[in-house]
Amino acid sequence: MLNKYARAFFTRVLTPFAALLIRIGVSPDAVTLVGTGGVVAGALVFYPRGEFFWGTVVITLFVFSDLVDGNMARQLGRSSRWGAFLDSTLDRVADSAIFGGLALWYAGGGDSLILCAMAIFCLASGQVVSYTKARGEAIGLPVNVNGLVERAERLVITLVACGLSGLHAFGVPGVEVLLPIALWIVGIGSAVTLGQRVVTVRRESAEADAMAQGGTGV
Repeated sequence: MLNKYARAFFTRVLTPFAALLIRIGVSPDAVTLVGTGGVVAGALVFYPRGEFFWGTVVITLFVFSDLVDGNMARQLGRSSRWGAFLDSTLDRVADSAIFGGLALWYAGGGDSLILCAMAIFCLASGQVVSYTKARGEAIGLPVNVNGLVERAERLVITLVACGLSGLHAFGVPGVEVLLPIALWIVGIGSAVTLGQRVVTVRRESAEADAMAQGGTGV
């Protein structure tokens, strides 16, 4: 859901910036690499130390590269399989760094094995959710399903909760409970989304097999 509306809005907002990068000779692949590097640095430097506010600020600054690089490629008329592959692969790296950083915090200073396990579950389930769609499409299925919690939702829920929880360091009371709540929401939502995609792929594959058998019979 957020993919549909948020992408359209931010694409319009970031188009002038993408055009500027093109004019100064920056390539879409370079933006993808720098953006991912910034997200990984922000997540693995700040989150394991419990510095959620500043970590989220850094990550947010770089996470929009996911929209800028695609915008640049379209303006250049250079959309390619390689660009799509690189972007998708590095998205998985960025997501892993975010939830990995949170898992490290809860395994250490955060002192909660349950929340550490939940962060790891969010990391793993997010990867599998993405894999199910990619694998379904690879075997020729459309995988027409809007999941409950897709990548955009996972990132928004997690980063907003991290940023607000980080305000605890500035004396704002009660906000530290937001991150654990967000992890449970993302974890449960990812499990539901995984189920939705598996059911969809099973139905679509059965329909495709039935059509193939019918075609063979004729």
